[in-house]
Amino acid sequence: MDIKTLSEEVEKVSLIYTDKFGITRDNNWFVLKLQEEVGELTQSYLMLEGQARKKGKSEKELKADFAKEVADVFCHVLLLAKFNDIELDKEIKDKWLVWNK
Repeated sequence: MDIKTLSEEVEKVSLIYTDKFGITRDNNWFVLKLQEEVGELTQSYLMLEGQARKKGKSEKELKADFAKEVADVFCHVLLLAKFNDIELDKEIKDKWLVWNK
């Protein structure tokens, strides 16, 4: 699946979520929601590394939680980019993949 198609699918889910909870999506929401998700990723990482309470979770559960939080952050980056009309594939090519040559 390409980035544009994935972004469209993630957008559909975001609209369901925000409609269900009466959330108005604006640029502030996209940035702050991303920050919230990065915080959850950090908490999950700290738990996985034994630097925070594990809340009775097994190593397998902690790894699964960490993977899900990485996915949350990635999806919110896609949403932020889509809302701001950023072509991520182009920006990645221009900023990152240029070093591959």
